[in-house]
Amino acid sequence: MILILGGTGEARELATRVPAISSLAGRVSSPRLPVGEVRIGGFGGVDGLAQWLRDNDIHAVVDATHPFARQITANAFEACEWVGVPFLILRRPGFTPVEGWHWVDSVADAARYLHGSRVFLTTGRQDLAEFANCPQWFLARMVEPPEPPMPQQIEVLLARGPFTVDGELALMRSHGIDVLVTKDSGGEMTSAKLEASRQLEIPVVIVRRPPLPSAETVTTVADALAWLSGVTSR
Repeated sequence: MILILGGTGEARELATRVPAISSLAGRVSSPRLPVGEVRIGGFGGVDGLAQWLRDNDIHAVVDATHPFARQITANAFEACEWVGVPFLILRRPGFTPVEGWHWVDSVADAARYLHGSRVFLTTGRQDLAEFANCPQWFLARMVEPPEPPMPQQIEVLLARGPFTVDGELALMRSHGIDVLVTKDSGGEMTSAKLEASRQLEIPVVIVRRPPLPSAETVTTVADALAWLSGVTSR
């Protein structure tokens, strides 16, 4: 049996190709569920995940979580090392860099660097607290309603991608956006905002991905399938 971590598009696609248990963090109330068996919620840290792998006779783990889901990736890598289960990271490529983007190492750094007066913020609801003391006006787009603390001047837009360039152009124009803050999540579902920013000549502040553990890493579902074929045939 294979364990697939993550609710990304890559994780859902992989679940259609191999018999697996898919694990979702449970942070979204109505997630897009993959086919097959699904479990929702945490494992209880490294110890809990290691025991779960033993109890369920897992033969391989593919971490296809969001590129910024740093903690579960670290925990899964360590748990698989303990138990001796083959571990693979499946990460879509990041966005193709554009000259003029300002790269930062964290959301906190993005808040400290922030210029402009009307911000389009797409880093997710869990990061809103980092901007709580910023004086700018924010249009914050996310899937789930946020909780305080958050910026004093904020309009929350609940929406789930994919988004179109035309839609993003209209949104930024109608709200007078003069800076975009986002993460290097990669993928086509949310890349339209970057093209719209380029066309409107709006500055972009983009958060780098956190470093990965020293595990084998691939960027496509096809490569993950090839890896699984190799480890499960041993």
